[in-house]
Amino acid sequence: MELLDELVARYDVPGAAVAVGHGDTLIEAATGVLNRDTGVEATADSVFQIGSVTKVWTAALVMQLVDQGLVELDEPVRRYLPAFAVVDPEASATVTVRQLLLHTGGFDGDLFEDTGRGDEALDRYLEYLRDHATQVSPPGELYSYSNSGYAVLGALVASLRGDVFESVLRERLIEPLGAGHMALLAEEAILFRAAAGHVRGEVARPWQMPRSLAPAGATACAAPRDLVRFGRLFLDGGGTLLSPGSVAAMTSRQLTLPGVPVHGAGHRGLGVTLFEWDGAAAYGHDGDTIGQATVWRVVPDHDLVVAICATGAGSVGFFDELLAGIVRERTGLTIPARPVPPAGPHAPGPARFAGRYDFPLGSYEIVPADDGLEVTASPRGLAAAAGESPGTRRYVALAGTTFISTEPSQGCFDTFTILGDGRYLFGGRLARRVVPT
Repeated sequence: MELLDELVARYDVPGAAVAVGHGDTLIEAATGVLNRDTGVEATADSVFQIGSVTKVWTAALVMQLVDQGLVELDEPVRRYLPAFAVVDPEASATVTVRQLLLHTGGFDGDLFEDTGRGDEALDRYLEYLRDHATQVSPPGELYSYSNSGYAVLGALVASLRGDVFESVLRERLIEPLGAGHMALLAEEAILFRAAAGHVRGEVARPWQMPRSLAPAGATACAAPRDLVRFGRLFLDGGGTLLSPGSVAAMTSRQLTLPGVPVHGAGHRGLGVTLFEWDGAAAYGHDGDTIGQATVWRVVPDHDLVVAICATGAGSVGFFDELLAGIVRERTGLTIPARPVPPAGPHAPGPARFAGRYDFPLGSYEIVPADDGLEVTASPRGLAAAAGESPGTRRYVALAGTTFISTEPSQGCFDTFTILGDGRYLFGGRLARRVVPT
C-alpha cells in the first residue's frame, strides 16, 4: 500500500502492518522495522501487542458463557466469582456482569498492579482490588473506561472454566479460529517476528505490561491477519463459537457515550465501540500498550474488516489517515473528522467547573479564564512512568459542557466533558472533583 509507506514516513512510525479483509479477499502490507535497535524488518505475519483490542476477545469469552447458560448478564459478578470485591461493600455485592462489559462498574479502572508472572496473577489482582478499587460513581450510573473491570471479567471466565485465562482464550477462540500468529506471553512472542514498542523514537522498556491485566489487553500479541479472522467471526454471525444473539448484543447499542462523538463513535455495545459513518454502522476497538498501538474495525454492510498495528505511532494522525483511506477506497464511506475548536470569540469558562479532578493516572486542575478554561494535567502512576509530562493547556466551549483544546496534541485536539454539574470530568475515564475552588 503506497499510503502506508507515505504515512509511516510522515509520522516517523518505526514499523507497521495492515490487513484488510474485504469479502473473501485478504490484502496485507507491512513496512519499516519492528525494532530500531536490531533492524528486524516488519512483515505481514509479524506480531504486535494489540492492547485493548483484547477486551473484545474477553467479552466474547463471557458471551460464550452466556450462550451456555452459565452466566446471566444482569446478575451480580459475585454470584459467579465469589472472590470479587472492591472497597465499597454495596458495590461489591451489586456490580453486574453487564456493567463490567459496558465499563459502568463505577470503581477505579486504571489500577495497573503487577501481581507477578505466575498463573495466580489474576487471583492476586482480585485480592488487590478488594483494598484499593475505590468507587468513583455508583454502579451502572456513568461510563468510565475500565481496565480493572475487564481483568475481573477475565478472572470470571477463568474461574468458571476451571483454567487460567490464557488457556481458555487459546482453547475457546484462538485455536478454533485458526489464528496461528498470536502470542499471549513473552515466551510465546519470541517464537514470532515480534514488534518492540518505541517511545520518542527509542525502543521502550519494559516490553510488556503486567499479566494481571492480560484480559484487559496487557499481554496479547497478534498479526493483523488474525484480527481479520476474529472480525469475520462477527460477520459470519458467530459461526460455531458465538450465538447470533450474542453477536447482536455485542454489536448493538447498549449505552450512549457522554460528550461529542469522535469519528462517529457515539455508543457502546458489549465489548465494542459503535460508529456511524455516512449512515452506515461500524464497530471495533483501539488498543495501546507501551509504544505500540492497534486499530480494529468491522463494517458489516460492506463485509469489511480492517486491522492496523504499529510501533511508536507518535500521532493519532497516522491511524486516522490510514483507516480513513482504506475505508473510503473499499466502501466509499467517509469517516467523520475529529472535532476542531470553533472560531472565537470564546465565552469565559464557567466558575462552577473550577477545581481539581483526580483519577488513577493523573489529576486535572481547572481554572476559569476569560476565554475558556485553563487545565493543568499532572500524570501519575503508569502515565508518569511512561514518560508523560505535566502541562497546561487552554480549552474552549465546543458543545454543551464539552470543551476542546485550542492547540493540537499528537495531531488532534483533545476534548473533555463536565458531568454531574461539576462532579466529574470525563475524557474517556471519569475523574472525580476532589478539591472545588
